[in-house]
Amino acid sequence: MGMKISELAKACNVNKETVRYYERKGLIAGPPRNESGYRIYSEETADRIRFIKRMKELDFSLKEIHLLFGVVDQDGERCKDMYVFTVQKTKEIERKVHDLLRIQRLLEELKEKCPDEKAMYTCPIIETLMREPDK
Repeated sequence: MGMKISELAKACNVNKETVRYYERKGLIAGPPRNESGYRIYSEETADRIRFIKRMKELDFSLKEIHLLFGVVDQDGERCKDMYVFTVQKTKEIERKVHDLLRIQRLLEELKEKCPDEKAMYTCPIIETLMREPDK
């Protein structure tokens, strides 16, 4: 049984405009219409939208998700294409983890500069950040 756009949006916990946007961007297929002219979406479309949401939570861009769907939807060399994609994404994530660890170390160093008296007007953390050159 199919769903109207409002039912699909509710089932996937997204806005109706999000569904339309994904359709315009080619992330989901345009659905067939019933006799009344309403677009009727399948459960597969709902699964696809949930997948998009999950991938976005994992910091995948819509462009990357579109590329992923290109690999998933084609019948050609899916495994090779998926391998290349995952290697590239893994490298990107490793760079982000490295940057986040660097930021964490910087914040820990700044925290150590904080005196026991927190009600001071001058703040050593702010002073350090103002004088620190970009790295």
